[in-house]
Amino acid sequence: MSSAIAIICILCMVGGPAFLNIIAYPVSYKWSLAISDYIVNVLAHRLFVVLNCYKKFHFFAYREMDKELPEQFLVISNHQSLLDIPAYMNYFHNWKTLRFVAKDTLSRHIPLVSEMLRTQEHCMVPRKAKPMEAMKYMEKFGKRCAARNQCPVLFPEGTRTRTGQVGKFYSAGFRKLAESTGLPVVVCALDGGWELRDLMKIMSNLKNGSYRVKVLKIYENPKTKEEQQLILDESKVLIQAQLDEWRKKPSNIR
Repeated sequence: MSSAIAIICILCMVGGPAFLNIIAYPVSYKWSLAISDYIVNVLAHRLFVVLNCYKKFHFFAYREMDKELPEQFLVISNHQSLLDIPAYMNYFHNWKTLRFVAKDTLSRHIPLVSEMLRTQEHCMVPRKAKPMEAMKYMEKFGKRCAARNQCPVLFPEGTRTRTGQVGKFYSAGFRKLAESTGLPVVVCALDGGWELRDLMKIMSNLKNGSYRVKVLKIYENPKTKEEQQLILDESKVLIQAQLDEWRKKPSNIR
């Protein structure tokens, strides 16, 4: 019964804004942007509130390093599920303006998500883009974020993990964003999404499950390829170590 109530609440919560944004997007950028901002600033947070209320699903935000964060920065993180995006929106709720790098398949035909991503000008990289073309998307995106005081978020793995283990970190996109933004780099770890990657996993793991997000380390903007690669290598190790530590405890314990 609790699962049905949670699903009904979520559908009621997101259905109206999703429908309105589908209508507003081709008609008025101003209206679509207002709806998209509501989705990010309000609904992302409420999603986890509803899940906690009806399924005892916990969102653990570790904030030991919050006071050390610079005004603007580039986030790199491991990647586990589509819920990673609302998880980071919830973590930085009403605090930082985030913009994500994602495949352009997310910008079409996904209610609530697609219009929001396009209207807010997240970086939608075409799946079949050639490397040079993809880097042009990233460079333009990075410069736009830097000018607008936005924090770009990059998942260097490039795809979602199926096992929960951290995969290979690819360097090209990170290098282009580091160069085009000139921003400090904030390494974050998240965990929980890989256990919710499909409907069967959601039904079995949602109750008493959790999502965890934590800032692990802050680097100055890397000036050379060697510095960039060092950050990627160290961050992969730091993130995997944090995941290993979290998984020693029950999912409903902070």
